[in-house]
Amino acid sequence: MPRITYQPKDFQPATQRIIDIANDICAQYADQGFDLTLRQLYYQFVARDLLPNKQSEYNRLGGIINNARLAGEMDWDYIVDRTRNLRDLAHWDSPSQIIDAVAAQYRTHRWANQPHRVEVWVEKDALIGVIAKAAEAEDVPYFSCRGYTSQSELWGAAQRMIRYEKAGQKPVVIHLGDHDPSGVDMTRDIADRMALFGAHVTVERIALNMDQVRQYGPPPNPAKLTDTRAGAYIRRHGRSSWELDALDPSTLDRLIRAAIERHRDQEQWDRDTQAMNAQRSTLARVARRWAAVEAMVNNAE
Repeated sequence: MPRITYQPKDFQPATQRIIDIANDICAQYADQGFDLTLRQLYYQFVARDLLPNKQSEYNRLGGIINNARLAGEMDWDYIVDRTRNLRDLAHWDSPSQIIDAVAAQYRTHRWANQPHRVEVWVEKDALIGVIAKAAEAEDVPYFSCRGYTSQSELWGAAQRMIRYEKAGQKPVVIHLGDHDPSGVDMTRDIADRMALFGAHVTVERIALNMDQVRQYGPPPNPAKLTDTRAGAYIRRHGRSSWELDALDPSTLDRLIRAAIERHRDQEQWDRDTQAMNAQRSTLARVARRWAAVEAMVNNAE
C-alpha cells in the first residue's frame, strides 16, 4: 500500500498518536480484506473511547487524516470514498487474456435452483463496499437505496420479484439501515410498496436493530427531532439513535452471510457449484492452450 510524501510535516505528539492509531485500525481491517470510509474509521475511534461523538471531532479527524496522507504517514488505500468512482470499459492485451479472465468470472445462476431468491439492500452508499464483499462471495445481488428508495427503482424491483415468484421462488430482501426515525421506517416502506406493486416479498431487517445496539454498543446520536417520524420513534426507542456505519465491518459481513445462508439449500448449492467449477476449468484450459486453439481456427478457414 502506498505512502507517498507530498507535503512533509512534523506533527504534534497528540496528533501523531491519532495517526498511529488510525494506521493500526486500518491495517487490522486491511488484513481482513476491508477498507474503510472516514466515517467508519471515526466510529472506530469513538467506540474505543478515543474521541467524543461530535461533528467537530469528526471534522478534526478528517483534517488529521488528510494531512497524514499528504505527509506520507498513512497509506492512501486505507480510506476510500465510495460515492465518487471513475468508470471505464475493460481492455485486454490478447484473446487468451480475456478468456482467462472469463474463466475466473464464469458463474452459472446457482440461485435459480433455490427455494428462495435473495437480494441485499443497504440504506447508504458509503457502506456498499462492506455489503459487496459479503454479497459477491455468496453470489447475491446487492443495492444501495440511498435513503428511501425511489418509486421507479422500487417498481422495477417489484417486477423482478414477481418474476422470481412465477419461477416458483420466494423473494427475500435483506435490508440494513440506521437505527433512527427514518432508517427504521425505510424497512417498513420497502415492504409496503412491494406489496402495493403486487410482489409478495419477505423484507428481513438484519441491522441495525435494538438487540444489536445492546450487544455491540455503538456510540449514540440524538434522534433527529426535525424528522416527521421522530415522535413515534422516541416513544418506542427513546431519544438516541445509532448509525449503521458504527458497526464493525466484519460484524456486518458476518450478519449478511448468516442471513443469506438461512435462505439457501446448501446441498443444492454445492451440486450447482461443482457443475459450475467443472465448466470454469474447461474455459481455463482453453486459455492456457490458446495458441493451439488459434492455430486450429485459422487453419480451418
